[in-house]
Amino acid sequence: MTILLLTLYILLGAYFAGLLGSLTGLGGGVVIIPFLTLVLDVDIHYAIGASLVSVIATSSGSAAAYVKEGITNMRLGMFLEIATTVGAVLGAYLASYISAPTIAVIFGLILLFSAIMSFVKKNSQADPTSSKPATFFKLANTYPGQDGKMVAYSVRNIFGGFGLMSFAGMISGLLGIGSGSLKVVAMDNIMRIPFKVSTTTSNFMIGVTAAASAVVYLQRGYIDPGLSMPVMLGVVLGAVTGSKILVKANSKSLKVIFAIVISVVAIQMIYKGLTGKI
Repeated sequence: MTILLLTLYILLGAYFAGLLGSLTGLGGGVVIIPFLTLVLDVDIHYAIGASLVSVIATSSGSAAAYVKEGITNMRLGMFLEIATTVGAVLGAYLASYISAPTIAVIFGLILLFSAIMSFVKKNSQADPTSSKPATFFKLANTYPGQDGKMVAYSVRNIFGGFGLMSFAGMISGLLGIGSGSLKVVAMDNIMRIPFKVSTTTSNFMIGVTAAASAVVYLQRGYIDPGLSMPVMLGVVLGAVTGSKILVKANSKSLKVIFAIVISVVAIQMIYKGLTGKI
């Protein structure tokens, strides 16, 4: 296979990864890493490095739009980024010492968790009361509702959310994914933030978390420009296409398709990890 043909394969695979990731809200990393490792036999550490670069690119673009619309809680995001950044750096360092088969198994388990979480009912109501620590840090905010009026919401259990964010950051650094599902769980179910705010704030944080991890992968030599560039371009183009399709798509059908695809990929990752074929 020539370099040009391989680059086209990577670009095409990254495009569909970005498309599926955009339609499901979990990012292209959950698809592009299995594609690179299972289909193209790329070393999982280099696949993770390329995925981190694409996560930074896609998060930066969409996060800017959400901030402009006034949905993202930037104060809360910057507060929780302390936890995710520390966890991401720790996870990235651990990745250098953990074998590829072990990472593959962990990745497969996280994929199964993401598939299950896509069916969990989200919190769409604003909680009227804030906890004392959240009040002290002034984390409560407002977001524009469907009728254009600003909806006030509060924040609860910030220390529980902070702890889970540290774990989410470590998983992000270890596996090269945005770990958006874990971040949304922390803000939505633990901190009781409306789902619209938790998803956009999570997207705002993902890029910073990935950037912290990417520095470590770059120092370790796991970011290959020849691999990262087509992955980044493909994922970004796929994400843009997915955002346009999402407006008219049936969300229930998307969840079913996503759960089936991710579950199959997860089982393959776990099997190849346990048998040492990755």
